[in-house]
Amino acid sequence: MDERAALTLLADELDPVGDDAAIVDGLVVTTDMLHERTDFPAGTTRYTAGWRSVGASLSDVAAMGAEAIAAVAAYAAPEFDREELLGFVRGASDVCESVGAEYVGGDLDGHDEFTVSTTAIGRTTDPVRRGGARPGDVVCVTGTLGRTAAAIAQFERGDHERGNDLFQFEPRVAAGRALAPHATAMMDSSDGLARSLHQLAEASDCGFAIESDSIPIDDAVFETTDSEREALDRATTFGEDFELVCTIPEDDVAAARADTPVALTPIGSVLADGVSLDGDSLADRGYTHG
Repeated sequence: MDERAALTLLADELDPVGDDAAIVDGLVVTTDMLHERTDFPAGTTRYTAGWRSVGASLSDVAAMGAEAIAAVAAYAAPEFDREELLGFVRGASDVCESVGAEYVGGDLDGHDEFTVSTTAIGRTTDPVRRGGARPGDVVCVTGTLGRTAAAIAQFERGDHERGNDLFQFEPRVAAGRALAPHATAMMDSSDGLARSLHQLAEASDCGFAIESDSIPIDDAVFETTDSEREALDRATTFGEDFELVCTIPEDDVAAARADTPVALTPIGSVLADGVSLDGDSLADRGYTHG
């Protein structure tokens, strides 16, 4: 059973399941687990690991259109190296500070593989869920896509400095809050654009028509490929970019773009059914947790 099948199974047992975070009395709560083997390539510093792992949970808070309050992490490793541990905590603290939240500690444990479990807490009175997209809405994404694919390629090349730089993404908390009054549906792109669209389509009982020429591909992708086709594939299916994918009524797009503190790019429209790219069916491909 893969991760998506497990989530489907749990949906029958837990209510609600499916949004980026849970809402409890106005608080947003979310948790993530990352492993060295699947999430931190060779050359990833502990500072970057702290930033990225806590940032992943803060991204879920952003996807709900919420204010970020605090985060904690459980840190497990074969041994507790002083500089590695301090580096992790500094990365976790800095990413929290970047979005106006506070890193407030966590837990330590011994484990044969470096593993991090993070929890972030936010606050909102009007969360944006995945199920509100309507035909006629415009599909938009924040920032650029493909940054993580570029980072992995740089790590594989041995350019660890560049890989770490690209791995330290900015959680879109401010953008999520700005989009909350405008968006009908929203989630982060941690599973990749293509898979995110399929998940939104399922949650909202709708479809999407996307134009490849509109997809904002990060310039860093072209540092490791000169193929437009490969760059597009990395930007749409690799995942782990932690941008926001949202739907906005057409008449509200201009206001949403003006309010959002990062680039907000329209990439297509909401239809009654089907998910397509340039008129062809877009496969449900994306990041899968190992």
